[in-house]
Amino acid sequence: MSLLGNIGATYLHPRRVIRHLLAAGVREDRALVLAMGAGTMAFVAQWPRLVRQADASGEDLQMLLGGSLLGLVFILPLIMYVLAALTHLVARLFGGRGSAYASRIALFWAFAAAMPLMLLDGLVGGFIGSGPASSAVGILWCLAVLVFWMAGLIEAHFSPQSGSRHA
Repeated sequence: MSLLGNIGATYLHPRRVIRHLLAAGVREDRALVLAMGAGTMAFVAQWPRLVRQADASGEDLQMLLGGSLLGLVFILPLIMYVLAALTHLVARLFGGRGSAYASRIALFWAFAAAMPLMLLDGLVGGFIGSGPASSAVGILWCLAVLVFWMAGLIEAHFSPQSGSRHA
């Protein structure tokens, strides 16, 4: 299935999509591209909000964009790798049978699949500004990431085929 098809399917059946991604085998290059691609989309999602912030405060837009680029495209994937390693260890403590790669895919995919909500959050922040609407969309985005991540971890570590499917 295509990337957009998988994102749409994740909102209905997150475990099925993770199962499909893990069945493709261990591909660390794919995991890195997924993490950096999601970071790039998060960077793009922040543009409207950053333009509004620069216009309202007089800050230099290029500096805001540069900081956002560094943080979301280069530093965030590193943080996600560390977070995935920690959750893998926690899952193993609770009897999880999945691999570290499966933990990475669960987190990276959760972040990527929730990207439509992050894009909406950026638009709301850019056009409406901070307030209840922006907070509601941000909370919805956070919940989507958590739900997709937990569903991915359950599928990766605690499903019947989790230990045999991937190394």
